[in-house]
Amino acid sequence: MPKKEVATTKAPAAIGPYSQGVIAEGKQFVFVSGQLPLDPATGAFAGDSIGEQTRRSLENVKAVLAAAGAGMGDVVKTTVYLQHMSDFAGMNEVYREYFTGVFPCRAAIEAAALPKNALVEIEAIALVG
Repeated sequence: MPKKEVATTKAPAAIGPYSQGVIAEGKQFVFVSGQLPLDPATGAFAGDSIGEQTRRSLENVKAVLAAAGAGMGDVVKTTVYLQHMSDFAGMNEVYREYFTGVFPCRAAIEAAALPKNALVEIEAIALVG
């Protein structure tokens, strides 16, 4: 699906792997609910570190997208919920491995608590069809 980056010097530049804005040229979207870092085979966390948990959350996003006929390259917006904003750099390091070209728009938010006491939860919106 075609997507085009929106960038302006009249707003702050992106400080990580995300775009200021994205124009999505498509009519159908898939909305992926927040994905916890749970291994679908075991129901357990994929690990205790922010890197391990970010990777598993993104793999879960990727699996839902695939089931909808989309991929990570079709993502136009994500929201990342962190239990601790101090984990931002570790999350970002793994996150950037999953996106190339035009990065999706993104918000990163510190949450007081996440389900099952996860360190991270990630939701996404992507073009499909």
